[in-house]
Amino acid sequence: MSSLPVNAYLLLALVLFCIGLFGALTKKNTVIVLISIELMLNAVNINLVAFSKYGINPGITGQIFSLFTITVAAAEAAVGLAILIALYRNRSTVQIDEMNTMKH
Repeated sequence: MSSLPVNAYLLLALVLFCIGLFGALTKKNTVIVLISIELMLNAVNINLVAFSKYGINPGITGQIFSLFTITVAAAEAAVGLAILIALYRNRSTVQIDEMNTMKH
């Protein structure tokens, strides 16, 4: 069984990161922006794991950093969705351009 080269993992991470960046910069729906940020974080995780396996000094360091990134992403998603629900209750919308003020 042959292993994929590191270029395949890096290309996959590049495509995922570009899709996430495009979604985060162009979409007006807050839920889509949060999903795009999660996609970008997953692309970073793929890079971390690929370099921990195929890097100059292979080890477990990249995988440990990937676990920390997953933890931060889960916390970010929970806090982001809680803020989104609170804003939806106050404004009745999830559009980013209508959430530009902090006042009631």
